[in-house]
Amino acid sequence: MNGQHQVAGNRLTLLQNGTEFFPQLCADIDAAQHSIYLETYIFAADNTGRMIADALRRAAARGLAVRVLLDGFGSAELPQHRVDELRLAGVEVQWFRREISPFTLRRSRHRRLLRLHRKLAVMDGEVAFAGGVNIIDDIPVYRDFSEPRLDYSVRVQGPVAGEIHVAMRHLWALVSWANLRRRGKEFRLLVMNRAERIATPGIALLLRDNLHHRRDIERAYLKAITGAQREIIIANAYFLPGRVFRRALKHAARRGVRVVLLLQGKVEYRLQHYATHALYGQFLAAGVEIHEYQASYLHAKVAVVDGQWATVGSSNIDPFSLLLAREANLAVQDAGFAGELRASLLAAIGSDAIRIGDEYCGNRNFFGRLIARLSYGAVRALVGLLGYRRHG
Repeated sequence: MNGQHQVAGNRLTLLQNGTEFFPQLCADIDAAQHSIYLETYIFAADNTGRMIADALRRAAARGLAVRVLLDGFGSAELPQHRVDELRLAGVEVQWFRREISPFTLRRSRHRRLLRLHRKLAVMDGEVAFAGGVNIIDDIPVYRDFSEPRLDYSVRVQGPVAGEIHVAMRHLWALVSWANLRRRGKEFRLLVMNRAERIATPGIALLLRDNLHHRRDIERAYLKAITGAQREIIIANAYFLPGRVFRRALKHAARRGVRVVLLLQGKVEYRLQHYATHALYGQFLAAGVEIHEYQASYLHAKVAVVDGQWATVGSSNIDPFSLLLAREANLAVQDAGFAGELRASLLAAIGSDAIRIGDEYCGNRNFFGRLIARLSYGAVRALVGLLGYRRHG
């Protein structure tokens, strides 16, 4: 990959998998001169985690302001001594909602499940990354895979990098204020960074939160899907859309648009995996193509519509991403960028995926479909307990 695309004054580079993302991220950290912000859901204590941590420590040693925001659940297994090493080197580390109880599901406590799922980085407010790649080894060591997770990130140089910088500073200040640290200084940052993002034709930073931007990512998807004329390709690791999203995809297929779903073929989280299978019948009946990725885990959260519009980011199409987590996607209107992502997805579909046929709905698969329905019911019950039943 690594083709560069000029979009509305921004230079975009599509990066596939950690093999392209991690070296570029380290290079940009080493080239930074003033500040570095990094947000991630998972920061693992593996070779990749050590590589990124070393780069961050080098930056702090040069006198840069280095700030790392980690999710309290996704990065819970990061040993405390690794965090202490970063802090001793001058790296500021904060946790987003570290106090969690995944077994407490009463509505009054649903906020404990609000997660930081964004994967963002910005250097000097001029170079930024947005995508789905966590700080973790590319090939899962606990599975016999020879291929890396299929995932994507976008390197951005230009005005949108500045927007990402503002968004990350704002969340850092918000978390600092919530943690009662440097309250006065961080509150001033919080106020200064409340300005709304400026709409830029051709590229948009889509942030999902639980205040002003609850449905921005979902609405961007729906606008692209309802306006599609020829083709929709969606690759998503955890795909469990609500009624409105499902209806839009089925309507597109029935009006002659080719709708292609590239979904998880390997079982990573059983409940979500089998719950997704409960939707296969209705999609197949509407003429939607379903392909399951087999080479490794699918971790991508991307889409291409009509070879012109594309999105890359952290948001799955499931209730937890669309209703609970803080997410970040880039939406890009550019034939060159969208075409590069489309070619990558079609290559993965052609060489590393199997197509699900109508036999999935046959009698011989009755037990599998029963498990899928039970799993789907369990997910819906969980969403209902959290108070979001109305979204379907």
